[in-house]
Amino acid sequence: MAENVVLCGASAYQEKYYFNKKFDSLPDSIKEELQILCVLFTEDVGGVMTLEFRQDGSLQFRVEAEEDDFGFDEIGSALKIREYQRDKRELLESLELYYRVFFLNPAS
Repeated sequence: MAENVVLCGASAYQEKYYFNKKFDSLPDSIKEELQILCVLFTEDVGGVMTLEFRQDGSLQFRVEAEEDDFGFDEIGSALKIREYQRDKRELLESLELYYRVFFLNPAS
């Protein structure tokens, strides 16, 4: 079974942001918005957050925390994801469409 494809992510532990170079063709404004989204998420709730494309092209938020991270806000994490899904709906849907067209092209 194929794994999800990571679009981007951030870690509160390493204080780093990651962007998958496969998606370099995205406009800079989108890349910047994704960076802000990921970094603010980990600053607010902690842990590691990644945005990943599933095999069907849908985008999912994946959040992990170290076992001994007592500062990680699990409830805040779920609330923040719902907020992003609501407030960034257009961006997320556009990214899914982009992925389906350029990476899951059924014509190839």
